[in-house]
Amino acid sequence: MSIRPALLLIDIQHDFLEGGALAVPFGNEVIPIANTMMERFDTIVATQDWHPPAHGSFASAHQRLPYEVIDLHGLPQVLWPDHCVQGSFGAQFATALHSTQIDHITQKGTDPTVDSYSGFADNGGRIETDLHQTLQAKNINTLYICGLATDYCVKFTVLDALTRGYTVFLIVDGCRGVNQQFNDSQEAIFEMERAGVQLIASVDVPNYKAT
Repeated sequence: MSIRPALLLIDIQHDFLEGGALAVPFGNEVIPIANTMMERFDTIVATQDWHPPAHGSFASAHQRLPYEVIDLHGLPQVLWPDHCVQGSFGAQFATALHSTQIDHITQKGTDPTVDSYSGFADNGGRIETDLHQTLQAKNINTLYICGLATDYCVKFTVLDALTRGYTVFLIVDGCRGVNQQFNDSQEAIFEMERAGVQLIASVDVPNYKAT
Protein backbone atom coordinates (compact mmCIF):
# COMPACT_ATOMS: atom_id res chain seq x y z
CA MET A 1 0.00 0.00 0.00
CA SER A 2 1.41 3.36 -0.99
CA ILE A 3 1.94 6.07 1.61
CA ARG A 4 -0.55 8.91 1.35
CA PRO A 5 0.62 11.32 4.07
CA ALA A 6 -0.69 14.43 5.72
CA LEU A 7 0.68 16.75 8.38
CA LEU A 8 -1.74 17.20 11.29
CA LEU A 9 -1.15 20.25 13.51
CA ILE A 10 -2.79 20.19 16.92
CA ASP A 11 -4.13 23.37 18.57
CA ILE A 12 -1.28 25.82 17.88
CA GLN A 13 -3.37 28.69 19.21
CA HIS A 14 -2.61 31.84 21.20
CA ASP A 15 -4.22 30.65 24.43
CA PHE A 16 -1.83 27.69 24.57
CA LEU A 17 1.25 29.86 23.99
CA GLU A 18 3.26 32.14 26.24
CA GLY A 19 0.95 34.73 27.80
CA GLY A 20 -2.16 32.76 26.87
CA ALA A 21 -4.99 31.75 29.17
CA LEU A 22 -3.78 28.14 29.32
CA ALA A 23 -0.16 28.48 28.32
CA VAL A 24 1.77 25.28 27.67
CA PRO A 25 5.36 25.66 28.94
CA PHE A 26 7.68 26.32 26.00
CA GLY A 27 4.70 25.95 23.66
CA ASN A 28 6.04 28.65 21.35
CA GLU A 29 8.93 26.35 20.45
CA VAL A 30 6.65 24.17 18.30
CA ILE A 31 5.86 26.99 15.87
CA PRO A 32 9.10 27.08 13.83
CA ILE A 33 9.08 23.27 13.70
CA ALA A 34 5.49 23.24 12.43
CA ASN A 35 6.35 25.85 9.81
CA THR A 36 9.29 23.79 8.60
CA MET A 37 7.15 20.64 8.47
CA MET A 38 4.53 22.39 6.35
CA GLU A 39 7.11 22.76 3.59
CA ARG A 40 7.30 18.94 3.32
CA PHE A 41 3.63 18.03 2.82
CA ASP A 42 1.03 18.60 0.15
CA THR A 43 -1.83 18.05 2.63
CA ILE A 44 -1.88 20.03 5.87
CA VAL A 45 -4.73 19.76 8.35
CA ALA A 46 -5.08 21.50 11.71
CA THR A 47 -7.31 21.19 14.75
CA GLN A 48 -8.60 24.26 16.54
CA ASP A 49 -10.02 24.29 20.06
CA TRP A 50 -13.23 26.30 19.63
CA HIS A 51 -15.27 26.57 22.81
CA PRO A 52 -18.51 28.46 23.31
CA PRO A 53 -18.57 30.83 26.31
CA ALA A 54 -19.25 29.09 29.64
CA HIS A 55 -18.14 25.74 28.26
CA GLY A 56 -18.60 22.86 30.70
CA SER A 57 -14.85 22.32 30.93
CA PHE A 58 -14.30 25.84 32.28
CA ALA A 59 -13.82 26.19 36.03
CA SER A 60 -15.70 29.50 35.88
CA ALA A 61 -18.83 27.72 34.63
CA HIS A 62 -19.00 25.80 37.91
CA GLN A 63 -17.66 28.43 40.31
CA ARG A 64 -14.77 26.09 40.98
CA LEU A 65 -11.01 26.47 40.94
CA PRO A 66 -9.02 25.60 37.82
CA TYR A 67 -7.55 22.08 37.71
CA GLU A 68 -10.15 20.57 40.01
CA VAL A 69 -11.66 17.37 38.58
CA ILE A 70 -15.42 16.91 38.42
CA ASP A 71 -17.91 14.57 36.77
CA LEU A 72 -19.20 16.27 33.63
CA HIS A 73 -22.18 14.37 32.25
CA GLY A 74 -20.66 11.02 33.15
CA LEU A 75 -17.04 11.77 32.26
CA PRO A 76 -14.15 12.88 34.51
CA GLN A 77 -13.29 16.45 33.61
CA VAL A 78 -10.33 18.60 34.53
CA LEU A 79 -11.62 22.14 34.96
CA TRP A 80 -9.57 24.58 32.92
CA PRO A 81 -9.27 28.36 32.86
CA ASP A 82 -11.48 29.87 30.16
CA HIS A 83 -9.60 29.38 26.91
CA CYS A 84 -10.03 29.31 23.13
CA VAL A 85 -13.46 30.93 23.26
CA GLN A 86 -15.00 31.09 19.80
CA GLY A 87 -14.03 34.25 17.95
CA SER A 88 -11.53 35.41 20.57
CA PHE A 89 -7.91 36.31 19.95
CA GLY A 90 -6.87 33.39 22.16
CA ALA A 91 -8.63 30.94 19.86
CA GLN A 92 -6.79 32.15 16.77
CA PHE A 93 -3.79 30.30 15.41
CA ALA A 94 -0.40 31.63 16.47
CA THR A 95 0.51 34.74 14.51
CA ALA A 96 3.88 33.27 13.54
CA LEU A 97 2.33 30.03 12.29
CA HIS A 98 2.10 29.87 8.49
CA SER A 99 -1.61 29.16 8.77
CA THR A 100 -2.40 30.19 5.18
CA GLN A 101 -0.85 26.87 4.15
CA ILE A 102 -3.45 24.87 6.10
CA ASP A 103 -5.85 23.04 3.78
CA HIS A 104 -8.52 22.16 6.32
CA ILE A 105 -9.35 23.18 9.89
CA THR A 106 -11.28 20.89 12.23
CA GLN A 107 -12.84 22.79 15.11
CA LYS A 108 -13.44 20.84 18.31
CA GLY A 109 -14.88 21.44 21.77
CA THR A 110 -17.92 23.18 20.32
CA ASP A 111 -20.46 21.21 22.41
CA PRO A 112 -20.76 22.93 25.82
CA THR A 113 -21.60 19.65 27.56
CA VAL A 114 -18.43 17.72 26.74
CA ASP A 115 -14.75 18.46 26.17
CA SER A 116 -12.90 17.29 23.09
CA TYR A 117 -9.19 16.64 23.46
CA SER A 118 -9.02 14.48 20.34
CA GLY A 119 -9.35 16.00 16.92
CA PHE A 120 -11.52 13.04 15.90
CA ALA A 121 -14.26 12.95 18.54
CA ASP A 122 -15.37 14.28 21.91
CA ASN A 123 -14.00 12.76 25.11
CA GLY A 124 -16.87 10.30 25.37
CA GLY A 125 -16.45 9.17 21.78
CA ARG A 126 -20.07 10.05 21.19
CA ILE A 127 -19.85 12.63 18.42
CA GLU A 128 -17.31 12.58 15.60
CA THR A 129 -15.76 15.72 14.18
CA ASP A 130 -15.26 16.06 10.44
CA LEU A 131 -11.57 15.10 10.66
CA HIS A 132 -11.75 11.40 9.77
CA GLN A 133 -14.20 12.05 6.93
CA THR A 134 -11.97 14.82 5.57
CA LEU A 135 -8.85 12.65 5.66
CA GLN A 136 -10.67 9.76 4.01
CA ALA A 137 -11.94 12.05 1.25
CA LYS A 138 -8.32 13.02 0.60
CA ASN A 139 -7.25 9.32 0.64
CA ILE A 140 -4.87 9.96 3.54
CA ASN A 141 -3.56 6.86 5.33
CA THR A 142 -0.49 8.21 7.15
CA LEU A 143 -0.36 11.08 9.63
CA TYR A 144 2.57 13.06 10.96
CA ILE A 145 1.41 14.86 14.10
CA CYS A 146 2.81 17.75 16.14
CA GLY A 147 1.47 20.55 18.31
CA LEU A 148 -0.04 21.12 21.74
CA ALA A 149 -0.26 19.59 24.20
CA THR A 150 1.59 16.26 24.29
CA ASP A 151 -0.27 14.93 27.34
CA TYR A 152 -3.77 15.97 26.27
CA CYS A 153 -4.91 16.89 22.77
CA VAL A 154 -1.90 15.42 20.98
CA LYS A 155 -2.13 12.13 22.87
CA PHE A 156 -5.85 11.62 22.39
CA THR A 157 -5.70 12.59 18.71
CA VAL A 158 -2.88 10.09 18.16
CA LEU A 159 -4.75 7.30 19.96
CA ASP A 160 -7.93 7.96 18.00
CA ALA A 161 -6.01 8.07 14.73
CA LEU A 162 -4.49 4.67 15.47
CA THR A 163 -7.88 3.12 16.26
CA ARG A 164 -9.15 4.42 12.93
CA GLY A 165 -6.41 2.60 11.05
CA TYR A 166 -3.93 5.37 10.26
CA THR A 167 -0.19 4.89 10.36
CA VAL A 168 0.88 7.60 12.80
CA PHE A 169 4.21 9.31 13.36
CA LEU A 170 4.63 11.62 16.34
CA ILE A 171 7.08 14.45 15.65
CA VAL A 172 8.42 14.45 19.20
CA ASP A 173 10.39 17.71 19.12
CA GLY A 174 7.36 19.42 17.58
CA CYS A 175 5.24 18.86 20.70
CA ARG A 176 5.15 20.32 24.22
CA GLY A 177 3.12 19.23 27.24
CA VAL A 178 1.13 20.75 30.09
CA ASN A 179 2.89 18.51 32.63
CA GLN A 180 0.70 19.04 35.68
CA GLN A 181 2.87 16.22 36.98
CA PHE A 182 6.49 16.53 35.86
CA ASN A 183 6.50 13.31 33.81
CA ASP A 184 3.02 13.52 32.23
CA SER A 185 4.36 14.10 28.72
CA GLN A 186 6.79 11.20 28.93
CA GLU A 187 4.03 8.93 30.22
CA ALA A 188 1.83 10.09 27.34
CA ILE A 189 4.56 9.22 24.85
CA PHE A 190 4.93 5.76 26.41
CA GLU A 191 1.16 5.26 26.12
CA MET A 192 1.18 6.33 22.48
CA GLU A 193 4.11 4.01 21.76
CA ARG A 194 2.30 1.05 23.32
CA ALA A 195 -0.68 1.84 21.08
CA GLY A 196 1.51 1.80 17.97
CA VAL A 197 2.69 5.33 17.23
CA GLN A 198 6.11 5.70 15.64
CA LEU A 199 8.34 8.39 17.11
CA ILE A 200 10.32 10.61 14.79
CA ALA A 201 12.40 13.78 15.01
CA SER A 202 11.52 16.66 12.73
CA VAL A 203 14.89 16.44 10.95
CA ASP A 204 14.05 12.87 9.93
CA VAL A 205 10.61 13.59 8.45
CA PRO A 206 10.74 12.88 4.71
CA ASN A 207 9.89 15.53 2.15
CA TYR A 208 6.61 14.39 0.63
CA LYS A 209 6.06 17.61 -1.28
CA ALA A 210 5.23 16.95 -4.90
CA THR A 211 7.75 18.49 -7.25
